[in-house]
Amino acid sequence: MARYIFITGGVVSSLGKGLASAALGALLQARGFSVRLRKLDPYLNVDPGTMSPFEHGEVFVTDDGAETDLDLGHYERFTGVPARLTDSVSSGRIYSNVLERERRGDYLGKTIQVVPHVTNEIKDFLAIGETEVDFMLCEIGGTVGDIEGLPFFEAIRQFSHDRARGQCIFMHLTLLPYLAASGELKTKPTQHSVKELQSIGIAPDILVCRSEQPIPDKEREKIALFCNVRKEHVVAAYDLKSIYEAPLAYHHEGLDQAVLDAFQISPAPRPDLNVWQDVVDRIQNTDGAVNIAIVGKYVQLEDAYKSIKEALIHGGMANRVKVNVEWVDAEIFEREDPAPHLEGFHAILVPGGFGERGTEGKIKAAEFARTRKIPYLGICLGMQMAVIEAARNVAGLKHAGSEEFDHEAGKKRFEPVVYHLKEWVQGNEKVSRNVSDDKGGTMRLGAYDAVLKEGSRVAQIYGTTQIDERHRHRYEVDTKYREKLEDCGLTFSGMSPDGRLPEIVEWSDHPWFIGVQYHPELKSKPFAPHPLFADFLRAAVETSRLV
Repeated sequence: MARYIFITGGVVSSLGKGLASAALGALLQARGFSVRLRKLDPYLNVDPGTMSPFEHGEVFVTDDGAETDLDLGHYERFTGVPARLTDSVSSGRIYSNVLERERRGDYLGKTIQVVPHVTNEIKDFLAIGETEVDFMLCEIGGTVGDIEGLPFFEAIRQFSHDRARGQCIFMHLTLLPYLAASGELKTKPTQHSVKELQSIGIAPDILVCRSEQPIPDKEREKIALFCNVRKEHVVAAYDLKSIYEAPLAYHHEGLDQAVLDAFQISPAPRPDLNVWQDVVDRIQNTDGAVNIAIVGKYVQLEDAYKSIKEALIHGGMANRVKVNVEWVDAEIFEREDPAPHLEGFHAILVPGGFGERGTEGKIKAAEFARTRKIPYLGICLGMQMAVIEAARNVAGLKHAGSEEFDHEAGKKRFEPVVYHLKEWVQGNEKVSRNVSDDKGGTMRLGAYDAVLKEGSRVAQIYGTTQIDERHRHRYEVDTKYREKLEDCGLTFSGMSPDGRLPEIVEWSDHPWFIGVQYHPELKSKPFAPHPLFADFLRAAVETSRLV
């Protein structure tokens, strides 16, 4: 039976809960324990995939096709444990499940209430798979006191009450503001945050205190006294140059030991932190730097491309180089020549996205990379834009475009080199979709197999011709243009097992130009960089030496 660690956020700031959860999971793994991390999200969206990247950052996709909060990406990157559909739940999903059960008559005509029906649904979610691991780390989204989160806080209070003593603990993350004018750390926000938590029946066992400055013993003692926790369970969380320093930093501050003490696990296995020491060494000791341009439409919020940025860092680790990422708004290229904006970069990456805005700029970025022989990685829409660019400028299809843009505009303007995906094979079943279907959860989601062409660049990079990667898209490159494009040198080097869906394209006469329909960034980890990103950065390093 798993031991539960519930991670909550303070009144002033909940920033860093996901990172603290992921780092703690990595530390427990380093001591030989098995872990699983879960996110309970107070947002009402049933599917996080329907949320704007401008508001909530990227949508992280799991192997089994769940659209989840970006924190699950942190969990995977730090622990290597593949996230599942059952590792994330939102208020919208909980309420939807309760209403569906009420309609089926599961409650036998009873009046449906937050307590017990909503809280029981949350508790049922928490218990899924609890016999599979030693520790279950459950992060509650938002901050204590948020009206949206109250059912979740009540549910975890009840859950810990229902379980045997010592099976559940609470970890609370707060902020210690530093007032430069008086040169002091203020503990009152933490005291009031804990008071708010105690008012709903939850007493934290461990406090993780975000701070820009060292926390003196006097302040630790004060926090421990007024928050009713042991002094050694007041753990400092200082700002770091890299998030991948977090496991070592938290271990140095005693977070994992505090958890083991709270569960009265003694003696505990000593941690093997060699992997994280190597990761930090690769970050701190580099042999140069490369400049990468990410040409996208959500550049105002970098979290919209969180996994891509992290995967680039992982690729840099594999090559022991620092990766300088610059975000370039694709819409600029619809008004200006891309050359002045892209010259000086050693590689160009065009990520995924939805809608027509900025796509003409992405097409120009792909053309610039192709003609200037600069390494290019196109992901999802970035691959489709590379294909459209090839169709227009090399294959002579001047009106090539995507059905997506015509559907958005409500009129036909393009020859659809990219079309709306109407059916595909998932496992042993055929899946069908229509343009008129509701948007939520209607995409080709999750892990699918692909077959790589023998001798292709991607086959060399992967070291195999059989791969599986995660997808999230509604539109697909039309294979009826394959022969015409391949005659021009654009190789379809990866296909679905049935040969119907293009997965990868590459220019055979280019030093490094690859477009992929899937999202390789979702599987990259600091201790296991994705091979595509590792080789993309290798190519960028070679380009940097030629400049």
